[in-house]
Amino acid sequence: MNCKDCVERLETFLDRELSDAEVVEVKRHMDECGGCVQRFEFYAELKRLIFHSCGQERAPLELRDKVGKLLA
Repeated sequence: MNCKDCVERLETFLDRELSDAEVVEVKRHMDECGGCVQRFEFYAELKRLIFHSCGQERAPLELRDKVGKLLA
């Protein structure tokens, strides 16, 4: 695996959506590539920040009702 292949898989790696074989490949590559580890750490931190910034709040009840009516 090269850096391009690794970077293309980092998001799905973080989301735990890779096959077992792909996980092994990505981990093996990162064991030898500090640049990809840094990119992985950046993506992991970004995902954490987004979750904590956006994942905790709920939409106002009025908005949820409007959206629910539109989808019904």
